[in-house]
Amino acid sequence: MAPSEPITFDVFFDYLCPFVYRAAGLLDAVRRSGRRDVEVRWRYFSLTQVNSKDDGWTVWSAPASEDVRGRVAFAAAEAARRQDRFDDLHMPLLRARHRDRLDIDDPAVVQEVAVQAGLDLQRLRSDMADPDILEGLERDHRHAVAELGVFGTPTFVFADGASAYVRLADGVDDEAAVEVFDRLLSVAAAEPRILEVKRPRKPSPD
Repeated sequence: MAPSEPITFDVFFDYLCPFVYRAAGLLDAVRRSGRRDVEVRWRYFSLTQVNSKDDGWTVWSAPASEDVRGRVAFAAAEAARRQDRFDDLHMPLLRARHRDRLDIDDPAVVQEVAVQAGLDLQRLRSDMADPDILEGLERDHRHAVAELGVFGTPTFVFADGASAYVRLADGVDDEAAVEVFDRLLSVAAAEPRILEVKRPRKPSPD
């Protein structure tokens, strides 16, 4: 695969998901390697919503006073988009949750992450309070479920319509990132006849 050949795809994600953190780390390493031209469109998908048993309830329309897992981070990400700074906040939010074990359902924590990422805090707060801030989440999530059959995160969706739900067992170091990425593409994008590969879990020794 030539380094100049662009590889563009969507990834549906939820900040609460550890597999999203691992996938984002892989993609970041691939991009930094300079060996693949990767363009990722990060698209929202709420695990809280998909796991809800209440057919009439949604993450995006629940009252602001209700504590809804994952919603604060989605609102912050969309507010960052309004500053054209989504990429600046995306990985820091994932690291805060999965590396630093911080509570990204706490607005104060998310705002501190945003400040460290260099975002305009006053504008971020104002946008996060906008009643329409979760319209992007609603649009992406509904499209993912109704049109693509997405059920979990991260789900990769490629330009030709191929898609795959991908779970990395561990983080991938920089040296192996491109090789792992190429193997992922060879199955997820290039071989649509493979619908699922799931490794059995070996029993723990007594």
